[in-house]
Amino acid sequence: MRRQVTIASGLGGGGKVFWLTVAVLAVVVLAAASLAIGTRGVSFSDIAAAIAGHDETIGEAVVAMRIPRTALAVLAGAALGLSGALMQGITRNPLADPGIFGVNTGAALAVVIGVAWFNISSSNAYIWTAILGAGITAVFVYLVGSLGRGGATPLKLTLAGAATSIAFASLVMAIVLPRGDIAGGIRSWQIGGVGGATFSRILPVLPFLVVGLALAFISARKLNAMALGDELAAGLGENVALGRAVAAVSAVLLCGATTAVCGPIGFVGLVVPHACRLIVGVDHRWLLPFSALGGGILLLASDIIGRIAGRPGEVDVGIITALVGGPVFIWIVRRQQVREL
Repeated sequence: MRRQVTIASGLGGGGKVFWLTVAVLAVVVLAAASLAIGTRGVSFSDIAAAIAGHDETIGEAVVAMRIPRTALAVLAGAALGLSGALMQGITRNPLADPGIFGVNTGAALAVVIGVAWFNISSSNAYIWTAILGAGITAVFVYLVGSLGRGGATPLKLTLAGAATSIAFASLVMAIVLPRGDIAGGIRSWQIGGVGGATFSRILPVLPFLVVGLALAFISARKLNAMALGDELAAGLGENVALGRAVAAVSAVLLCGATTAVCGPIGFVGLVVPHACRLIVGVDHRWLLPFSALGGGILLLASDIIGRIAGRPGEVDVGIITALVGGPVFIWIVRRQQVREL
């Protein structure tokens, strides 16, 4: 008989709802700041007018250009935060992250190969190629990390992912360097950023993000069961292989689609789930929505900081998240000692 699985959590229901409300408000406030802050500052009246569809004044036109960028930062951050939480839940590895596991780099390599050798140019081709590259890389890293005694341990998976990421990054450079016709655009995209976003770039990726989001929340209860161990989860009536496969497909869709439109942005999937666990504990029914909101908050804040720090230009969000995520990665290694979650 199937039994309910109870997962320990950090706060009671009321406390979680309170922090969920705070997170939603933080996204709204940062989105407004993203519309207002840049090389040219704009007023609240310009923001309100631009949201209403007006673009008569310079300020309103500037806000209109920033709206797609802000929307992309929220969507990309949510997708990366979710994919990191899913990867950590699937592998029970505190260091799991699309960047550390090389999944982002695999998606980027696939796109570069597609551009350089097959002349892909459409948004759908970019997205499907990136998702294919992310999926192949995820399977490859898991297989390599499963070799030897003990199977897929957190340390082996992390080392396999790091080695794969370095190797694929070198391959990207080897492909791009002789191709001066694509080198400039690829190098800029490879840093990872949300600048130059338009709704025509965002709309093709939305179906993939929606499907990935739906699969993620479907996986929440199964991830809770798998956190108790595969044997116990199976004893409670869960199909462990199916649950892991659904969660993995969700993570690949979210990561691959985001990489296609933004480039490989690292550390969001590492930092955000750990921060959210301090608030809501390990119950994925709460952790996943908090990770989505937290990812949006981190990417919006990073984009705003990059605009302020780089004036009159800007610093891409991929650089800011790396500066934030590097120290957090070291802290997690020292604190967790690469134990399982």
